[in-house]
Amino acid sequence: MVSLLSFVRLFGQTQPDVLILKNGEKLIGHLVRSHRKDVTFKSDTVGEVTVDWSRIQELATGGQFAIIRNGVKLRGQQDAATVPQGSIRATDQNITVTPTGRSPETIAVPDAAFVVSETAFQNALHHPGIFEAWNGTLTGGLSLVEATQHSHTLTSNVSLVRTTPTETWLNPRDRTIVDFSSALGKITQPDTPTIKTNIYHADAERDEYFTPRVYAFGQAAFDHNFSQGLDLQQTYGGGIGYTVLANSASTLDVKGNFDYVKQSFQDAAHDQNLFAGSVAERYVRNMTHGIVLNEQLTFTPAFNNTSAYSALGTLAVTVPAYKRLNVSTIFTDAFLNDPPPGFKKNSFQLTIGLTYALH
Repeated sequence: MVSLLSFVRLFGQTQPDVLILKNGEKLIGHLVRSHRKDVTFKSDTVGEVTVDWSRIQELATGGQFAIIRNGVKLRGQQDAATVPQGSIRATDQNITVTPTGRSPETIAVPDAAFVVSETAFQNALHHPGIFEAWNGTLTGGLSLVEATQHSHTLTSNVSLVRTTPTETWLNPRDRTIVDFSSALGKITQPDTPTIKTNIYHADAERDEYFTPRVYAFGQAAFDHNFSQGLDLQQTYGGGIGYTVLANSASTLDVKGNFDYVKQSFQDAAHDQNLFAGSVAERYVRNMTHGIVLNEQLTFTPAFNNTSAYSALGTLAVTVPAYKRLNVSTIFTDAFLNDPPPGFKKNSFQLTIGLTYALH
């Protein structure tokens, strides 16, 4: 009788993986991963399914996989030799790994924290360079009016995130976040003063994780808003963050920190240095049909001037259009409680533009 493993290997590693459940159901496709008690398998007929190891009678793969035991910490390429890698066959709550040209090794299912593809394992050991492994979006919008009035408006938004390790099956070690937005506009008309819109916001944050959900962070933010008389606001600070929610559909982070804020206005008499604290939250939701919702809110009260508080909120909805191109609608609201006389406290922006997604 031809064994299941022989069937999988009959024509080499190009053959699909095979999963047989204890109820006799047989799935052909490929093993995605195993995370402790669960096995994720993508079947050619029913799509991606997740089953408990206790329901599996036999599993055999033609591709190469790595088994990371409980308690093993992956720090670099030197750890690769300690991790069993090869084709696998699982029966009776035991996983047998057969490396190419080497003797098989058997590991009990309860001792296996992760079973992942060899490619995913190598990615987990790779420390990305400064320009690698970024995810996020680049958005641009343009409006032109040529008539009695000449109106030009250019908007942009950049939102970038990089988490390492890059593989989602491992706990995060660090995360870098970079955001930038701008709104530049000018309206001219004969014998009428020129009206300008000139708004910039940029921020960067670095997170270092203590646990899978708790992290310390440092951040810097820079704001210029001609519409509020603000030449430049510089914010530097750091604090503690906590990931309240983290799954394939949603993430929610809350943060608290202390800041030093330096405000420079068009009227230098209003310039001031502030010592402040801030609370913030960031929520990302992956919805149906590839729609992504990204929402952020920050409130910053000052300790040495209770009237000098500020807030910033953004809401972005991204809808797929074609491949990596999307259409985004971005709402941004900046509130500054102490602008110079003659300027409004609130500044609202609406950006609708074409977005390119980074993966």
